[in-house]
Amino acid sequence: MFGRVAAGLAALVMSGAAVWAVPIGDPEEGEELFGMCSGCHEVGQGAENGIGPHLNGIFGRKAASVAKDFRYSEGLRRAGADGLVWHLDKLDAYLENPKALVSATRMSFDGLEDPQERADILAYLRRYSDNPQNIPEADPTARPREVELEPEVLALVGDEEYGEYLSSECKICHQADGNDEGIPSITNWPQEDFVVAMHAYKRKLRPHPVMQMMAGRLSDEEIAALAAYFEGTE
Repeated sequence: MFGRVAAGLAALVMSGAAVWAVPIGDPEEGEELFGMCSGCHEVGQGAENGIGPHLNGIFGRKAASVAKDFRYSEGLRRAGADGLVWHLDKLDAYLENPKALVSATRMSFDGLEDPQERADILAYLRRYSDNPQNIPEADPTARPREVELEPEVLALVGDEEYGEYLSSECKICHQADGNDEGIPSITNWPQEDFVVAMHAYKRKLRPHPVMQMMAGRLSDEEIAALAAYFEGTE
């Protein structure tokens, strides 16, 4: 495994560009493993920014550059300004321990210790970078929502001020500044992602008893208000 990654890195250095002479890992295994990433990131045909940026074209992309209007963390913006580019070695390091590479990232992911799993995920993502060599293009990877909601629920316009009032209980655990020491950040979440997640807890499709209890006490309007508030927090 380490030999394959080393060979890929050697090919990158020798060529001066992202030219891959050998496979990084197993993209089919990586597609399965990507399930742990798909709550925040999309990849494939029609991928859009959500809680995290889409990952199409990630190889060779400058950090914090996918879209001017995406709310990157201060840490990633600073890393991009300092010249961080997502080549194989940096992506591998970020998957292993996000905060070791970018100290102020808001990515709520502890990291993957297994180098084979990291290699497989990167092989899968490589399919969706520009002009992939020796790896065939993959089919679209559209994934269904965790819970299908009525259009009128998704269309609710939340009252941001009411959401701020309701957020006091959320902030007992989730830090208002976006840090995620042990508990995921919920600042800057797109409203639809927030609404879907809360209804998934409410319907006990997400298995966290405290969140199931909290969501179960909220009305559709209250969830919409919280979504509006947290989308706008920095």
